[in-house]
Amino acid sequence: MRSPRWLLGVWLWWLCIGNARTATFKLALIGPWSCDPLFSRAMPATAANLALSWIHRDVGLSKGYWYDVVLLEEDCSASKAVTQLVEMEGYGHAYIGPFNPALCHAATLMAQHWEAGLASPGCLNSEWPSLPPITPTSQVLFAVLRFFRWAHVGVISAPTDLWEGTGQEVASALRALGIPVGPVVTMGTKEEGPKEALKAIREADQVKVVILCMSSALIGGEEQRDLLLAALDMGMVSDGYVFIPYDALLYAMPYQDTAFPLLANSSRLRHAYSAVLTVTMASDQSFYDAFRSAQQSREIRSVVAATEVSPLFGSIVNMVYFVAKAVEERRQAGGGAWVTGNQLAQSEGGFEFRGFNQKLYGRPSSGGLQSSYVVLDIDGDRLVPTHVLEPTQIHKFGVLRPLARSFSFPGGKPPSARFCWFSPDQTCAGGLYRAVPVSLFLVICMGIAAVRFLSSNEVILTMDDIIFIDTHTGEKKLNEGSTMSVGGVRSPMRSITRSYIQSTPETTNIGLLEGDWVWLKRIPEGREMTAVNQSTKNLFSSFREMRHENLSVYVGLFLDSGIFAMVTEHCPRGSLADLLADSSMRLDWMFKSSLLTDLIKVLTIVTRTLGNLTLETLLTYLIEVVTIVTRTLGNLTLETLSHGPHQDLLWTAPELLRQPVRGGTYAADVFSFSIIIQEVVSRTLPYAMLDMPDHEIVERLRNPPPLCRPLFCMDIAPAECLSLMTQCWDEDPGKRPTFHCILRQFRGIHQGKKPHIIDSMLRMLEQYSSNLEDLIKERTDELEIERKKTDKLISQLLPESVARSLKLGNPVEPEHYADSTLYFSDIVGFTTISALSEPIEVVDLLNDLYTLFDAIIASHDVYKVETIGDAYMVASGVPNRNGTRHAAEVSNMSLDILHCIGAFKIKHMPEIKVKIRIGLHSGPVVAGVVGHTMPRYCLFGDTVTQASHLEATGLPYRIHISLCTMKILASLKMGYKMETRPSKVKGAEDTFWLGGRDGFTKPLPVPPDLTGGASNHGISLDEIPPDRRQRFLDRQNKNKMKK
Repeated sequence: MRSPRWLLGVWLWWLCIGNARTATFKLALIGPWSCDPLFSRAMPATAANLALSWIHRDVGLSKGYWYDVVLLEEDCSASKAVTQLVEMEGYGHAYIGPFNPALCHAATLMAQHWEAGLASPGCLNSEWPSLPPITPTSQVLFAVLRFFRWAHVGVISAPTDLWEGTGQEVASALRALGIPVGPVVTMGTKEEGPKEALKAIREADQVKVVILCMSSALIGGEEQRDLLLAALDMGMVSDGYVFIPYDALLYAMPYQDTAFPLLANSSRLRHAYSAVLTVTMASDQSFYDAFRSAQQSREIRSVVAATEVSPLFGSIVNMVYFVAKAVEERRQAGGGAWVTGNQLAQSEGGFEFRGFNQKLYGRPSSGGLQSSYVVLDIDGDRLVPTHVLEPTQIHKFGVLRPLARSFSFPGGKPPSARFCWFSPDQTCAGGLYRAVPVSLFLVICMGIAAVRFLSSNEVILTMDDIIFIDTHTGEKKLNEGSTMSVGGVRSPMRSITRSYIQSTPETTNIGLLEGDWVWLKRIPEGREMTAVNQSTKNLFSSFREMRHENLSVYVGLFLDSGIFAMVTEHCPRGSLADLLADSSMRLDWMFKSSLLTDLIKVLTIVTRTLGNLTLETLLTYLIEVVTIVTRTLGNLTLETLSHGPHQDLLWTAPELLRQPVRGGTYAADVFSFSIIIQEVVSRTLPYAMLDMPDHEIVERLRNPPPLCRPLFCMDIAPAECLSLMTQCWDEDPGKRPTFHCILRQFRGIHQGKKPHIIDSMLRMLEQYSSNLEDLIKERTDELEIERKKTDKLISQLLPESVARSLKLGNPVEPEHYADSTLYFSDIVGFTTISALSEPIEVVDLLNDLYTLFDAIIASHDVYKVETIGDAYMVASGVPNRNGTRHAAEVSNMSLDILHCIGAFKIKHMPEIKVKIRIGLHSGPVVAGVVGHTMPRYCLFGDTVTQASHLEATGLPYRIHISLCTMKILASLKMGYKMETRPSKVKGAEDTFWLGGRDGFTKPLPVPPDLTGGASNHGISLDEIPPDRRQRFLDRQNKNKMKK
């Protein structure tokens, strides 16, 4: 019987689909699933399976990998959890976890060593390579604290390794953001533990806000319930203390129409909980309702009541789903290539998806998961939202948005911080930008050079009067009140601290006149000037009498060496053109419009009184508005437009370029003013947008068509101003408006307001003052971040106490330590391995090995002294004294290292096993810093020599200890298993082999049999792979032949 064709088609389709998703991407979910109610009731296996079902149904993920999740247990003890991490290699291509922040550093090192991805909700340090699978909790806390202006906080942790490590890391993360975290306290296990912790908080200065690192009382956390009731009994609730549960940041606390029996059944707890400010993930639906809906749809095949499940269930679903989306984003970005660990941490996000009971986003720039947060207040036996924090605001440390209901503080709101620990323009304003009035005192220091300028009655100046100087030889600083000799005459002046080079008027426009700086404005003439008539002298004598702080001082006329110029006081800060050209100076439209308005007013007065304008009339007006230096040169301004420099003709009207008119015309002035408008509003040179040489622009102006006018952007000024500018440069002079019309239209642009340049300058100064505070704060924060990076680097090189002394410039005195234990180890046959390897392979081997060792010692009270080649030296009891625990710490570390080395493989030679010898000895040492350049912390004494000797005389896969160490371990009565190694030298002490400890169940590598010619210092030829063995023998023979 033949099968139907449709059945054959379905079978082929299924084969195609199966082949499309043959690659499996394994996700390992790590958590302390049996350590706390928050985790033990989270049903992680069910949550992972639910996320997998959603992933497999997601069309956007159908063309990528097939995903699988492995559940791994994180030990409740931090030290044991670190050793467990070592054994988790190979379980996943990406690891979600651990949740304990104290394990994050070790986890990142392990993930890097395994070349696997890491998405840990416990990593609060942004410098660690982990993709955040939840919104970083430290950023959310920072945004909330900044909104309420609470800069001083304390931390109380539950008495477990999980929450104690969390409290320490939360405090460190907030300190890194600039918050001065006060006491970080761990509750005691006794009955008085909560009160003792609260007493430490109450004794701290200014601390009114407490972060609780423990499971919430509403989901079964007994420690938080006891702590809140103790706070109520101690009067801290009525005193205005506020408690923020940290665990609620990890999940969505149910608050939509959800009653909590714990609050309903206890009036005391309900009163105490009124001081709790709950910050939790926002949700569209209550977690309990979402869980029941999934049960009804058979997505969750469990009969457990929703109220018995920890809300962390939803976060686990979200994290697994998010990591799969991030992996797919990296796969597509890499063109379908396999996604490695470091690539996952670089996920660019840019996607959104539906989480368990809320909408979630993938944040760009490796930002991780992004979600909204709400602030909850108690209302009877329910929780109600009072503020919301949107996702984009969290990333930028934004502000909370208040809702209809406000938060009720039972003891009054804690006082706001007096200092701006956050962003000054937001934190000190309650999270909202608020213009702070600033009292500004403007002090204009003016020179009194004008008095000395009047001392000379000469209007016409020559080379005998002015000394020309070259100002480009370097920076010249001016000082008041000093003296300088010029031409044999000593006079008070602004002296030049560095010597200047005397120059000529042909190469510079700056000179010295009676000790003061002056500036020459050259006047182009068609013929050589030989004399100045009396009327011009009288005019400039009148100019010299004009004195005002806003006016440039006219000194006279320079006529010598064929140069005719006007001499004025030198303005060291430049002209208005220099101000417009300075891109670092921000000028708003109000400043520009004020300047243009005052220019129009001046020109209006000049034209109204043209022919009858006195200097007094002009000066009276100029005192009220911006100063315009109007240089009326009378008969001297004989311009020959057809022969002038092209750059100076860019302001000239086209009709004057075609047919010059002596003295110009009114309409031509309007055209010139339109070019000035373009300069001011665009802050560019005339016709700058045309990108043409000056001579070509002038030629096009002189001979249209086409018309040649400046180009501009429509957003540089109001449309009315730009329309007025185009009217002023009309080709037909008769169609150009008068200055009176221009002034009237310009007032219309301001809608009747009277902008003044002084008001604009005051606003700019206020804004500059505010921006300067922001800039100082930004630079201070950057400096603090760099300082912390430097301190972190130094702490990895030197002990903290030693580094502190060196930074203060104090000498580090050698210190004697009576009780310590030293560890030495090296690789058996390292010389042979090096000979069989390339140099880069040797470096990779040592880096992999020591990265593994570094991760292990992080969970023990030991200090890594140094590594020299394959030798690894560690000490305990130095520089931190720890009583008699030093021998136990080093012994436990040695057992962990020996356990891990058994599974370690060399990447380029996996056939050769890495075997190490370990030697331990206890005794006194002297520690000190050696050298000033690249200082090193070194240990000295017989203990160092003896420990090194024990390592050298040890055997592979063996821990060789001395009699002193054996006695200390025996006195501790911790069940260490030691075997005697009799001494072969008469009179010498016996040594011992350390083989284990009671409770230590990890397998240790079996020491090799040293019979048959084997050596404890090398590798036998049988262990070397055949291809490398031959190369090794050839190299040895070649060396013998050379000898």
